[in-house]
Amino acid sequence: MNYDYLDCAVQLAPSHPKGLVLSNPVMTASGTFGYGIEYIDLIDIERLGAIICKGTTLMPRNGNSQPRIIETVGGLLNSIGLENVGVDAVIKDKAPVWEKWRVPVIVNVAGETIDEYIQVVEKLEGVNGISGVEINVSCPNITAGGMLFGADLKIVAKLTRAVKNITSLPIMVKLGPNVTNVTDIAIAVEDAGADAISLINTLKGMAIDIKKRKPCLGNISGGLSGPAIKPVALYMVYEVAKAVHIPVIGCGGIISAMDALEFLACGASAVQVGTANLIDLHATTNIVNGINEFMRDNNIKSLHEIIGSCLP
Repeated sequence: MNYDYLDCAVQLAPSHPKGLVLSNPVMTASGTFGYGIEYIDLIDIERLGAIICKGTTLMPRNGNSQPRIIETVGGLLNSIGLENVGVDAVIKDKAPVWEKWRVPVIVNVAGETIDEYIQVVEKLEGVNGISGVEINVSCPNITAGGMLFGADLKIVAKLTRAVKNITSLPIMVKLGPNVTNVTDIAIAVEDAGADAISLINTLKGMAIDIKKRKPCLGNISGGLSGPAIKPVALYMVYEVAKAVHIPVIGCGGIISAMDALEFLACGASAVQVGTANLIDLHATTNIVNGINEFMRDNNIKSLHEIIGSCLP
């Protein structure tokens, strides 16, 4: 069905010289969609608003010990540990493919020190096929960096400022829920120059194999995602959207168009779909279709009539 008459476009970097315009608000969440290339023969990826590739580090990483994924009630615990091919391989092997796509690709960047983040982002500068960077300061599955950065207001602000100073790419910072006050951190990130904020990353948790009397995950703990965390994510997006003046991207338990619309109403300009990709290959495109159908059925011509409509 033709939905060309609907205005679903969103701008995620309104203050950035290059900007970051998406044709629709549906993005893939880092770590749940590979590099996008794996899906090219399975779904029409160019119908998505944007693709965020899996977390990228300075050097290749093997990730955590097995087992690394376990299902829970209403969710999933993962302890992948940022397994990835490293930034040089991303530039050499992935970016040339991305360059041919109409859909923007955003590289999620992680590190154990501020210098590592800077080195990765410096390498990405000027690479065709890369439209932006998502700074991951909230991964709960690695022993250094990750959640440590996102839990310290001063460190995350320092990191954001350092990255902004060395790249011309739009920068979004991904925040997690495993902090005392995510709103304070979001304000600090905005003040440090971030173009957008994405939240939430996974909640830290664990599972026990009672027969073996041991943790189910090889890393003991992991990150909880899926529908179980949606109420937490919605509330945090709502609180952050009220407090900042840059775009917010909502993530956490989105498996349907109605889930996505709730995040948009709470102030998110776009959403990231994560765990749902592991359940249904067509989750993202189904959500795009569902948003269009909701707008058509309710005579809504522009997505901006929905975005922030629940905010005071």
